[in-house]
Amino acid sequence: MDTKKALDISSEGNVAIARFPSSCICDVEEIANASACLRQYIDTHRPNGLVFDFTGVKFFSSQVLGLLLEARARLQPHEGRVAACALTSQLERVFRVTNLDRIFTLYADRAAAIERLTALA
Repeated sequence: MDTKKALDISSEGNVAIARFPSSCICDVEEIANASACLRQYIDTHRPNGLVFDFTGVKFFSSQVLGLLLEARARLQPHEGRVAACALTSQLERVFRVTNLDRIFTLYADRAAAIERLTALA
């Protein structure tokens, strides 16, 4: 049985950072576990911002986009913001094609995303 963690969540101030430890995020159960973990974190900590760090991720299924949208919906009532960072050019293209680059601000790296979300809080 694979007990690999689906999502690592940490925080810097009142900004949460969610990082996927796998380079390929396509397992349905893994994504469901990541979603549940994220819901619990948001409900417990109510961060002002959430950065999805895609460092090392080469591929993800469309269900990951649903996870990002769900996180945004959970933070929106509290005026929380969601951003994504460290996307490969291929993954960034997925955001553009789906028009999600209009909903999520994309940053080159984690530090830039955290700095901006902290400033907006």
